[in-house]
Amino acid sequence: MRGFQDRAEVADVLAMLSSRVRRLTAEMVGISGAAQRVLADDVTAGVSVPNFDRAAMDGYALIGSETFGAGPYNPLNFTISGSAFPGRPFSGKVQSGQAVRIMTGAPMPEGADAVIQVEAADEVNGLLCVSEPVPPGRHVGRRGEDILPGTIVLHRDRVLRPQDLGVLASIGVPEISVIRRPRIDILVTGDELLPCGSRPQGYQIVDSNSVMLAALVQRDGGVTHCTSLIPDKRETVEAAMKTLDADILLISGGSSVGQEDHAPRVLAQLGELAVHGVALRPASPAGVGFLGNRPVFLLPGNPVSCLCAYDLFAGPAIRRSAGRSMDLPYRSRLVDLNRKITSAVGRVDYVRVAIHQDLAEPLATSGASILTSTTRAEGFVLVPRDSEGYAAGEKVRVFLYDW
Repeated sequence: MRGFQDRAEVADVLAMLSSRVRRLTAEMVGISGAAQRVLADDVTAGVSVPNFDRAAMDGYALIGSETFGAGPYNPLNFTISGSAFPGRPFSGKVQSGQAVRIMTGAPMPEGADAVIQVEAADEVNGLLCVSEPVPPGRHVGRRGEDILPGTIVLHRDRVLRPQDLGVLASIGVPEISVIRRPRIDILVTGDELLPCGSRPQGYQIVDSNSVMLAALVQRDGGVTHCTSLIPDKRETVEAAMKTLDADILLISGGSSVGQEDHAPRVLAQLGELAVHGVALRPASPAGVGFLGNRPVFLLPGNPVSCLCAYDLFAGPAIRRSAGRSMDLPYRSRLVDLNRKITSAVGRVDYVRVAIHQDLAEPLATSGASILTSTTRAEGFVLVPRDSEGYAAGEKVRVFLYDW
C-alpha cells in the first residue's frame, strides 16, 4: 500500500489527451442511419430544391397581371381550364383569361405566374370570379428557392440532426461520409461485484458502473463493443488488457494504490501509464494510459468518482475520436448559490448541486459512493484549482445533468 507521490493537474491531462487522441477515419452510411453521426466532409448540392416552380397555396393559377383592377364592385371572370395536383401537373398552357385549379405543391402550369387563394375567389359554373388582384409571383415557390446547385448545405464536423437528414434526402443523397464511431470496451473489476440485473446479497453489491458508462459512451458518439465483469486478480486484468479489440478501453475499479488495484501496474507493464492520480475531488485515483495508440482510462470504482473521471477525461477522448468537440456536452447556466462551497487550492472540485427556486444548493452528501446524489442533483459545479470555493450569493456555472 502506498499513497500518490504527486497528482497531475486536470488541465494538463486534458492537454495531453488533446494532443494524443485523434479522430477516427470516415465510413459511408445510409442517411437513414446517420442521425447523430459526425460529417466527415462538406456536402454540396447537385440539384435545385425545389426543382420546379410550384404552388405555395391551394387556389387557382393564372396570369397575375390580368387580375389588376379586380375588386368587390368590379369582379373579373376567368375560364377554368383544368386542374393541377402534386405529381400530376396540368398538361396544357394557361392562356389569357384562363385559370387552373391548383393544390399546394403542384407544379405551376406553363403560362401562369401567380396563385390566388381559394378564399379570395368564387367558382361558379366553370368560371372563376376574382374580386381582388394578385400580383405575379404571389404564392409561388420558385425553383431553387430553398437550395441552388453548388450550395454547401452541410459543413464537415457537423453532428447530424433529424432535419439535416431531411435536407440530405431532398437533394438525392442516399449515403454520406461520416466519422467512424469509436468502439469502447468496458472492463469492470471487483470481487465484491454481482452482474448488473442481480439483487444485492450478503457482502456483495451490484455493478452499476457498466450501464452508466455504456449510456455515457452512447451519448458521446461511441458504441460499446464489449462489457466484462472480472475479479480483482492481476492475471485476469492482464489477460483482459492483452485481448483489447476496441479503440478505447475503460476500466472501472482497481485504479488506486491498494493491494488489489492491479490495473495501473498492468497498464504500465503492457503499455504506458501516462497519468496516475489527479488533483481532483472525488476522482483523484483516476489514471490515463495507452496500449499502443489506444487510450486506456482507469476510472475509480466508486460510482460518483467514476462518473466524474469519465466526464472530465474519458468522455472528451471518446468525443474527439468520434469527431466531436472535447468540451463538456452538458448545457449550463449561471445560478446564485444559497450556501457556500468550500474547496482547497490546488485541486479541482466536482460539486453536486440541487436547484431550488433558481438558487443552487450544494448537496450535503459528498461521498463518492453515493450515486443517488447525482440523481437528486440538477447538475454539478467545477471549482477551479486556484479557488478556495464560492461564497453564498455568488454566481456559479452549473452543468446540468439533463442532457
